[in-house]
Amino acid sequence: MTTHSAPRRLGFVVNPIAGMGGRVALKGTDGAEALALARARGAEPVAPRRAAQALATLAGGEAPLEILAAPGALGGDIAAAAGLDVTLTSNASEGDTTAADTRAAVSEMRERGVDLVLFAGGDGTARDILDAIGDALPLVGVPTGVKMHSGVFAATPAAAGAAAAAYLRDPDPAALRDGEVADVDEDATRAGRISTRLYGSVRVPRAPALMVAAKAAPRSSGDLAVDALCRQLARTLDPGRLTLVGPGSTTARLLSHLGLKGTLLGVDAVRHGELVASDLDEAGLLALLDDDDDRRSRPSAATRWDGASTAARASDAPATLICGVVGGQGALFGRGNQQLSPRVLRRLGHERIQVIAAADKLLRLDPPALRVDTGDDALDAELSRYMRVHVAPGRTIVMRVST
Repeated sequence: MTTHSAPRRLGFVVNPIAGMGGRVALKGTDGAEALALARARGAEPVAPRRAAQALATLAGGEAPLEILAAPGALGGDIAAAAGLDVTLTSNASEGDTTAADTRAAVSEMRERGVDLVLFAGGDGTARDILDAIGDALPLVGVPTGVKMHSGVFAATPAAAGAAAAAYLRDPDPAALRDGEVADVDEDATRAGRISTRLYGSVRVPRAPALMVAAKAAPRSSGDLAVDALCRQLARTLDPGRLTLVGPGSTTARLLSHLGLKGTLLGVDAVRHGELVASDLDEAGLLALLDDDDDRRSRPSAATRWDGASTAARASDAPATLICGVVGGQGALFGRGNQQLSPRVLRRLGHERIQVIAAADKLLRLDPPALRVDTGDDALDAELSRYMRVHVAPGRTIVMRVST
C-alpha cells in the first residue's frame, strides 16, 4: 500500500438540525416551519453528537490530518473540541444555518483542494452538496438525518470515521464507487407509496462493511408471499393486545388487511381491530405504553371487550411491535423510524419485536445482515443477535443483526 508523509486534507461540514424531527415523528426539518414545529415538540439536536463520534474514530487514524471545517455549529466547533488541527472556511452565518451555508462551505473546500468531504446530515444535506460540487470530491456521510435513503452514508458514525480514515490513508480513485444521492418522492408519498427519487451520484469509498447502499425500490417478486403473510397476521392478531405498527409499505399491507389506513411513514397503534393512535412520536409511544401497563394492571379492564375469558387473557398480553426493513440497506432501527427510540425499544424488549419483510429483500442485502443504529451503543449491542424475520405464512429467514 502506498504511504504518504504529507498531511491529508479533510473537508468537514455538519447540518446541526439534521435528524431533529425523527423522535417527534416529523419526516425531516427542512424549512423554518418544520424546524419550529420540531422545537415546539421538544426536539433536540442529534447531529453534533454523532458527528463528534465520527471524528473521534477519525482522530485515531494513522495518516497526518488537516481539517478544513465550516465555521461554528457547521462543524468547526465540533472539530476543535475533538482536538484536531482545524482551519475554517470563510463563510459565516448568523442564527440558524441554511442549505446555502452548506453549499458555500463545500464549494470552498473544493477550491482549496481537500481530499474528501465528511458531512453529517441526511438526504437533504447530500442533495445540497451534490448541487454545489457534483461529484468533484469523494464523500462520506455521517448518518444523522431521519431517512438517509442515499448510498453515501456509513452504517454508523464510527463507521463513517473509519471509512474516511481508510480512504485518506491511501486516496486511490480505484478505491471509490458511485454512490446514489436520493430522497423521498413526496408526490409518491402523498399517493400512498414509499418511493425514492434519484438526483445524481457522487463518489464514495468502496467499503461495503462500513458504507450502506442506497434504499432499493421494492420488487414484485415477493409481493404475494408478503401479502399472504400480512393477511394471516391480520386474522391472528391478538385482539386485546396493543400492537404498534412501524412505518413502511410492507407494514401498511397489514393495516390494509385490518381494514385500517395508518400513516405510511409513521408509527400507528392498533387494538381490537381499531386504530388507537396514528403517527405517534416518542413521547406519544411512551405515554401509550404507560397507559397500556396501567390498563393491564386493572383486573376489570380485560372484561370490557365482550366479557369473554379468552378476550380477558388477550388483554393481559403486553404490547408488541411489528416493523419492516429498509430495502437495500437492511436498516431495522435508526433509519426513518427514530420515534422508536431507545427508551421505547427498551420498554418493549427484543422478544416483543416481530420483523416482516419480503424474502428477496433480505437475500439481496450485501452484507447479508440487518443493521441497527439507535444512538444507544448498549442497546445496539443487545439487539445485535440472530433474529427470525417472517417472510411468508409459516416461513422465516434467520438474519444476523449488527451495527
